Amino acid sequence: MSSDAPVLRQAVAADWSAVEELLAANQLPLEGARQHLDSFIVAEQHGRLLGCIGLERYGDAGLLRSCAVADTDRGGGIGALLTKALIDGARRAGVKQLVLLTTTAENYFARFGFVQISRDAIPAALQDSAEFRGACPASATAMQLVL
Repeated sequence: MSSDAPVLRQAVAADWSAVEELLAANQLPLEGARQHLDSFIVAEQHGRLLGCIGLERYGDAGLLRSCAVADTDRGGGIGALLTKALIDGARRAGVKQLVLLTTTAENYFARFGFVQISRDAIPAALQDSAEFRGACPASATAMQLVL
């Protein structure tokens, strides 16, 4: 990578306002995000947050959430870098399956091996997350990746 490539790192409390802006700009739910900010990964370049992705862990299952890239930085592979980093980190941490909800990105996440599942197949622990309790619409597609 060149020195101009974005740096991926764990989010810190000081990142919240930029993460909040990214989520709002991408019409993604804010509910529960701040409480799980310490398990977010952010992409940063020259002090500016370009993207983020989050993981909510529930035992050996995880909820991939809040994958967002700044409008001006889309199409450059930042989302893919973040998604791969989250999957790799979850695998190393012993997560056995990742689940997500999406209203627009089924094809995007399918590229990483996620497959559509019914909401009934989602582990009960994940259904306690803010996203499943109403932050995401009931019409959102549920997807899973077994690690």
